[in-house]
Amino acid sequence: MHGDDTSDVDTGDRSPTARDRLADGRPQNARPRDVLGRPLPPGSVGVPRVPDDLQLPPHESLPLAQRYLDDGMPFHAHDVLEGTWKATTGDDRELWQGLAQLAVGLTHLLRGNAAGAVTLITRGRDRLTPYRAAPPHGVDVVGLVGWADTVIAALDHGSSEVPAPPRLTSP
Repeated sequence: MHGDDTSDVDTGDRSPTARDRLADGRPQNARPRDVLGRPLPPGSVGVPRVPDDLQLPPHESLPLAQRYLDDGMPFHAHDVLEGTWKATTGDDRELWQGLAQLAVGLTHLLRGNAAGAVTLITRGRDRLTPYRAAPPHGVDVVGLVGWADTVIAALDHGSSEVPAPPRLTSP
């Protein structure tokens, strides 16, 4: 029909070029996800997701991220730590990025991507190392660097054993 504008009607097009979008037009993948953050087919039941806009202060972020790590959900821990990193300015910014990278590195390892795990865990370790002398927020930098070194060495020697999750704070 001439003059009929249906541009804001959802036609259900889910072709590879169709994308879920936020209200401001930015892409947003609304598909359900599994425990390791992998997208599931539309209509599947996934695990609850961390809100994209979650930005917690350190005293809330660290225990929540640790719970996710302990529950075998490092992708979710990464999302929590990434939110704090993005909200942080100043001297602690690299610390939060390093913590998020350790969590996503563990995610890669659990997904079977050893090369990606080594890359991200190495980056995270390298970002944390400068904080060894004066770790902020009770972060166990020495323990986390040691965990990262152990995981990297094991993977470099061909180990497929999944390590225990790291402890983010000192006991």
